[in-house]
Amino acid sequence: MSGELPRPDAIGSKEIDRKILEIFRSRDGGVVSGEELSRSLDVSRTAVWKHIKTLNGLGYRIEAVPSRGYRLVSTPDILTPAELSVGLNVARIGTSLVFVGETDSTNTLAYRLAEDGAVEGTVVIADAQNRGRGRLGRQWESPAGVNLYCSIILRPPIMPLHAPQLTFLSAVAVAEAIERSAGLAPVIKWPNDVLVNGFKVAGMLNEMSAETERIDFLVLGIGVNINMQRDQFPTDLRHPASSLAIEAGHEVSRLSFARALLESLDVHYSQYRSEGYAPLRQAWLGRSAVMGRRVRVSGNQGDMTGTVEGIDEIGALLLRTAHGTLERVLAGDVTIEG
Repeated sequence: MSGELPRPDAIGSKEIDRKILEIFRSRDGGVVSGEELSRSLDVSRTAVWKHIKTLNGLGYRIEAVPSRGYRLVSTPDILTPAELSVGLNVARIGTSLVFVGETDSTNTLAYRLAEDGAVEGTVVIADAQNRGRGRLGRQWESPAGVNLYCSIILRPPIMPLHAPQLTFLSAVAVAEAIERSAGLAPVIKWPNDVLVNGFKVAGMLNEMSAETERIDFLVLGIGVNINMQRDQFPTDLRHPASSLAIEAGHEVSRLSFARALLESLDVHYSQYRSEGYAPLRQAWLGRSAVMGRRVRVSGNQGDMTGTVEGIDEIGALLLRTAHGTLERVLAGDVTIEG
């Protein structure tokens, strides 16, 4: 991407588009005259028509009723601020929403916005990514119109050493959102893979800007396969992947899922700031797919096998080996063996 970054509150649906949708929603499917829209928005009738045409192009179905005006018939499952903010109950995360049709990576865009001073809780969402990234530099397949790709800017008052704790916050919030919106039973595989029926449906990638003793900002990157179909997955995946729609047997509203995710993130982050890591750690352990299980971990520390006994203060996996020693695993891929 190049050029000047738009302000977060200026990206996505324009203010007039948002106000038009608000007026339609207040009528609950009723007809609104062009004259009323023109007067309420302080624009010409021609301008109203142009905005209606723009909204129809985005997937809204707005009918022109002869001699009476316009009626909103249906709304698309599109993650614009105008739609996502409807009924969204948050105190911090999601109070500022940024939407782009396509970007290289929401993490990259969020990082740049954070450097420019974006407020804590700013959420960046893209309909598609052309360079989506996962852990360890892996590519995250990011087609348009089916999934959620988002990044959240946080400025927690913690030491950089403790930043990995917030990886677990992302995973817990995603699992809760899956339960609420899709009725599935997700589990979390260390450190942050969310699985449904043994298939990976979500992943996280956190990045930060920090000094020795303080974090300037942290970007929580979250990708969730919501309505992706089998033929959209690459054939060379390292781990079996699926989507919420495949596992649930029906499409899942991206809007409902995104709202549930932001609300869960908001609750857990507020608790984290007020009560610390302990409640978050317990929430993660309660959803863990590996706690008490025999696993093999492959990574920079070599291959190790043992039984998982928990996670420590910085998110390391605690692994009891066959020799009885307790190893701290900082990074790697986990395979459940028993």
